[in-house]
Amino acid sequence: MPEKNLEKLLLAHAGEFHPVVPLKEGDRVVHLDFTENNKELTDEVSANTNRFIQYINNKLAAVDALYGIGGYNENRTVYRHSEIFDGKEGEEPRRLHLGTDIWGKPYTKVMAPLNGIVHSFAFNNAFGDYGATIILTHNLDGETFHTLYGHLSLNSLKNLQEGDLVKKGDVFAEFGIPFENGQWPPHLHFQLIIDMQGKKGDYPGVCALSERETFMANCPDPDLILGMMESAKPA
Repeated sequence: MPEKNLEKLLLAHAGEFHPVVPLKEGDRVVHLDFTENNKELTDEVSANTNRFIQYINNKLAAVDALYGIGGYNENRTVYRHSEIFDGKEGEEPRRLHLGTDIWGKPYTKVMAPLNGIVHSFAFNNAFGDYGATIILTHNLDGETFHTLYGHLSLNSLKNLQEGDLVKKGDVFAEFGIPFENGQWPPHLHFQLIIDMQGKKGDYPGVCALSERETFMANCPDPDLILGMMESAKPA
């Protein structure tokens, strides 16, 4: 199975990837839960961008954390506020998150975890969407896969061309602010994708629960590269 091959490959190279966001020894990372188990994240908070930003900031400040992290394989309630996740009438809504979110300060630098080329990019500007988005293609020991970076600044897309080389550790993007990141608190959506299935500048970051097996087979755990979850403290 392709996802198992990629998982084994990434595990074999664990510790070799460059951090995707600036992180030094001693920096604290906190795990944030956006499922229905989090009773603090009410509709009044998550449906209002400014209140959501304040909620995130308060959670980080309470434990002196530089970043909040989490979300992979998480059944999230927050997506019910955006029409793009509900589809057409009668369709199953999309609620299962396929990437890892790193919540932090606006304009936080985003760096390439390994060498790659720009596969595609776009400004996905619907409410709740990715906003500015970049997708990189990587080849590691003969295996090709992709990394998606969502909720970036529009400045991240300036002068970008498909096929551009991005070297390991290069700063190639930054966290956006609400008007350019889909109206979310500043964060990075980081996702692994094996097969882009013909898509450019976009790939689903949320799927229906009935599609979990199919999408997760194509989108392995991003922490195989990030390596941040183990050290994340509960909020």
